[in-house]
Amino acid sequence: MSSKAVIVQPRLGLEDPHDCTDANDMLAVFDALFDGLVHYGPDGGYVPALAQSWEVSPDAKTWIFRLKENLTFHDGSPCDAEAVCLSLRRMARADKGYTLGAPGVWHQYLGDAVIEARDRSTVSIALTKPLADLLDILVYGYVISPRALDRYEAGDTSHPVGTGPYRLLSYENGSALHLLRFDEWHGKPPANPNLTFRLEKDRDARLAMLMDGRAQVANSLDFQASRALEGAGATRVVSLVPVAIIYLFNAFRGPLADPRVRKALNLAIDRQRLIDGVVHGAARPLHGFVSPVHFGSAPAEDTGPDLINARRLLAEAGHADGLTIEVDCPTRLPDEAEALTAAVAGQLAEIGVTLTVFRHEDREAYAHGVRLKQVRDMCVFDSSPLSTFRILAEKIDQRSQGSWWLGFHNGEAEALLDEGRATIDDGERAAIYQKAFRALQADPPWLYLYNPLRVTGLAGQWPEWTMRRDGVLDVTRLPDFNAGNTNS
Repeated sequence: MSSKAVIVQPRLGLEDPHDCTDANDMLAVFDALFDGLVHYGPDGGYVPALAQSWEVSPDAKTWIFRLKENLTFHDGSPCDAEAVCLSLRRMARADKGYTLGAPGVWHQYLGDAVIEARDRSTVSIALTKPLADLLDILVYGYVISPRALDRYEAGDTSHPVGTGPYRLLSYENGSALHLLRFDEWHGKPPANPNLTFRLEKDRDARLAMLMDGRAQVANSLDFQASRALEGAGATRVVSLVPVAIIYLFNAFRGPLADPRVRKALNLAIDRQRLIDGVVHGAARPLHGFVSPVHFGSAPAEDTGPDLINARRLLAEAGHADGLTIEVDCPTRLPDEAEALTAAVAGQLAEIGVTLTVFRHEDREAYAHGVRLKQVRDMCVFDSSPLSTFRILAEKIDQRSQGSWWLGFHNGEAEALLDEGRATIDDGERAAIYQKAFRALQADPPWLYLYNPLRVTGLAGQWPEWTMRRDGVLDVTRLPDFNAGNTNS
């Protein structure tokens, strides 16, 4: 067994942690190097990270975080409340938080907040609007050493300095990242003293590296080919990815401005047939605007397509003799977009709907076009945050008119969003979001399709190991690969 743990994944880089990303491979690197105030817990909810405790005011506008004692950055400098505030204020700037097509993601929540250190170990965040789901934002609020901020401002992200469980040893020009366990980390020491993230874009090569011992962890393996691990003394872990594969409906104008047509298309889809035919079983049917692992998601049963009611709704909307819908389709992200669109076209033909497809090869330009509302009738897309609140606020609320909002309006869902953001009791808030889930099943803003399944392979047999619910590899929970194959 190698003296270090090697993780192979299809994407690797050292980026600015204050620019928003939902890419699981990038977040795995960030989580290894940095901490926020809180982390995702292994079984849901939030657990302490830099903060040992927190409290929120009854109106959900003021949050107080008390830091753990003797926190230290990798450069040896102390991580105190002012250092935390510096990073949170930077994260909240309008020019930060950029993700593909959507600038200022964090600014919309924290831009007008007063973020200050009450003393060396207490961080206060005073908001102008209630935000009971603030932890959804702060889980990715990574804290950078103040000594490193000037380099980041100059665009140099090659020397990350955080408080995370590992510190940087070296970076091989985008191909490998070598890390050493940080002995001053505040949590339980991770099992593996050395860690290497290695870039390998080819999924067959990632599987081969795991099988022959060149890697101990391989992420995003082929769903079918990875079954070979089960007979090779390795562990194959299948986890649901909270990303929703969908078609955004243009509700500004055209046929999909009519809720009956939006509902009819959702009723016509055989999601399991799509999954079997397009991604060869590597997904689970999606029946609402968030996945089953999202906070406040309501249970849903896959009852299959209802073509009779789909045709009835189309007839009521004036399309008894058929309907042509124009579709924008990228060539990647999701990579199966073209095959998926062809399969959807075949299914919708059964209710008299014809798709005219417009192909887009430049994915970034495509995303910018969606953000600028330059969409035909519908477009292939995804919805990725593991935050029910964020999806409602950024993509469905007409009042915010977010980057991925396309004219949809549902007053009930908006009222429930307002109620949820002011409700600090988790159980009560989950019940509110379940009502929103049901409302958006009856009046869907998107064509709901599926949540992908991701396969992660581990060297050795570790039957109890699971992926974190956000689909991000948590390196602190990896087994000790140098201890041999065990069942512990």
